[in-house]
Amino acid sequence: MNHPPNRRSFFRLGGAAVAGAGAGALLGGPAQAAHADDAARVLKKPLKLRVGTQRRATSVAALQEFKRHGVNYWVGYPPAPPLAEGRGYWLPEEVEQTREFAEENGITMDMVALPLLTSSLVDDDPRPAIMLAKSPERDRDIEDIQKMIEACATAGVGAFKYNMSILGIPRTGTTPGRGGSVYDTFRAADLDPNEPPTKAGIVTADDFWERIDYFVQRVMPVAHQYKVKAACHPQDPGTPPGGYRGVKENVLSVPGGKGLFKLLSLYDSPYHGLNLCAGTLAEMLWDPEREIYGIFRRLLQTKRVFNVHLRNIIGRRDHFMEVWPDEGIIDHARMIRIMAEEGYPYSVDPDHIPDHPDDPGNKQGFAHGYGYLRALIQAVEGGR
Repeated sequence: MNHPPNRRSFFRLGGAAVAGAGAGALLGGPAQAAHADDAARVLKKPLKLRVGTQRRATSVAALQEFKRHGVNYWVGYPPAPPLAEGRGYWLPEEVEQTREFAEENGITMDMVALPLLTSSLVDDDPRPAIMLAKSPERDRDIEDIQKMIEACATAGVGAFKYNMSILGIPRTGTTPGRGGSVYDTFRAADLDPNEPPTKAGIVTADDFWERIDYFVQRVMPVAHQYKVKAACHPQDPGTPPGGYRGVKENVLSVPGGKGLFKLLSLYDSPYHGLNLCAGTLAEMLWDPEREIYGIFRRLLQTKRVFNVHLRNIIGRRDHFMEVWPDEGIIDHARMIRIMAEEGYPYSVDPDHIPDHPDDPGNKQGFAHGYGYLRALIQAVEGGR
């Protein structure tokens, strides 16, 4: 019989027993983490945070699925631009029609996902020039993004999300989970050191920052001008020592979250911010149970977090699996309370729900995620 691995057995099964002073914190539950950071804080009521979703929806049935599970806010996906025809940007009416489609079904489209700068592997990206530092193509793509920012402003959509990804989202296998579900797993020791670099070649930390800064300095002034928030997702996961496939360091997922603060420092604008994924934040830390809450709070205090993905893991940097939100090492109730205390006013979305063969499309899994988040928010708001 297969039993879902707990925190301790996960590391034993992976052949990476954790020793030393950090072992107890890593393998224990959230209750072991120090709560001094949360002491004597006052909730800002009424709570402004709300349950959202970034799931694709192209039908009335899909939007109704969100609505009946208590989800009223959506990261939308306007029609993909016809790249083959030479247009790499949305027209304002395309964004507006998608917003109206959502509103007709009782859903607010408060953010959109760019069709460029996705989380895909750069080798699979039809428009990779920004991450390859390849001019003049990257200037063309940046201009297309500038046009989409203007289209969002015209259509009344106040934010967009994007990634600065070369490696995509690498995982090394799966682990059996509860109820026959499957947990995506990453173990740096299982990566193939002989796998060749991506088409980006060798990318040092300085190279990566040059590409990010080149983008930021050309896009954020336009976002600021049109008052459209730009939300960048951290890189998932952090790179192991020595790098992977030519990328020496995923600079937006370094230990301590330092890369995220540096990103915010590149351009001073309330419209330049983060799509902060708590799961990815946990994955970049060596001791996430103790580190994540303080870092999460400090990022919220910048007032430049525009969307939160709340998912859970068992493990730590270089060795983790993605689990159900109520069974991982991160105390989601505490994360919700921190958002409430800091007056976070945007959506919090479930993300990376485990798979199950009897749940095609993860509909059951996301229903669990929506309900879990709604219950936590109501419990915090009610003082329970």
